[in-house]
Amino acid sequence: MDARDADLKKELDATLHARRELGEDYESALVDSFLEKVDQRIDGAVERRVRRQLAEQQMTTARGARTPRATDSWGDRFGFGIVSLVLAIPLSAIGAGTAHLPGLIASWIGIVGVNVVQAVRTDPGLFGRRGRSRDSDWED
Repeated sequence: MDARDADLKKELDATLHARRELGEDYESALVDSFLEKVDQRIDGAVERRVRRQLAEQQMTTARGARTPRATDSWGDRFGFGIVSLVLAIPLSAIGAGTAHLPGLIASWIGIVGVNVVQAVRTDPGLFGRRGRSRDSDWED
């Protein structure tokens, strides 16, 4: 039993003792007073827990740790690639129809650029680790 539990037990004992001395007329007020103290204790515990979690989140953010996102799944990346290729058809047609070969090249540079940005966003070390395993950065 920690000190806070001991304090709460003392409060309960004092409330029960006061109820015996004062009688049933004051029972409601005594119970309300005790419950108020319990509420304060619960509020304090919740507040401490929330502050601790916020501090942990701030530390994680400050360290630059990357939290996983829902868009990081393989299915989402595959879907992005498929949508990109489907949209490449009309973009290629518009580029080639208006500016011929330079328009086609420009549209495909844009399509490849968008896909490269998406790939780097979901895996920031993708292009910076040629020929090395992902865990080898710490072994040097």
